[in-house]
Amino acid sequence: MTRWAPIGIAALSLGGILTITTFHWTGAGVGAATADDSIERGRYLVKIGGCNDCHTPGYLAKAGDVPEHRWLVGDRLGFNGPWGTTYPSNLRRLLRTMSEDDWVELAQTTKTRPPMPWFNLRAMTEADLRAIHRFVLSLPADDNPVPDYAPPGHPPKTPYIVFEPRAPKS
Repeated sequence: MTRWAPIGIAALSLGGILTITTFHWTGAGVGAATADDSIERGRYLVKIGGCNDCHTPGYLAKAGDVPEHRWLVGDRLGFNGPWGTTYPSNLRRLLRTMSEDDWVELAQTTKTRPPMPWFNLRAMTEADLRAIHRFVLSLPADDNPVPDYAPPGHPPKTPYIVFEPRAPKS
């Protein structure tokens, strides 16, 4: 009987560990921690992914020194080139109109005008896209509109950056 004691103790220990682990993973506190982790991941991706560079007014000019509560509200500074003039959308406004699944689908299928690097969105994992959505929704709502796209031949009515390749002078 004593030779079965170590096996019984090991089985009870393993059962206890599995019970605690299962409770820990499904408990309310852990779900919140997981959501917080996802929001942190989204914050990180927005920051290093360059989203703020265009979608947050003044972000580049201030070397990123813009308070987070002003991030991703779009910009009136346009980008003009052969495609016309595009404006960085208000991502807070946009993502509040979309479910997480809708955002993932859009990000994985969209092809937009320059300078938006849509191909970078397509390269992100689904988990990363979901984290970005959760982060953006964690920011205060902001419904400020941005100017509409202006097609080629229609001059922009706001300040803009010209994307015009030029050959070097010989």
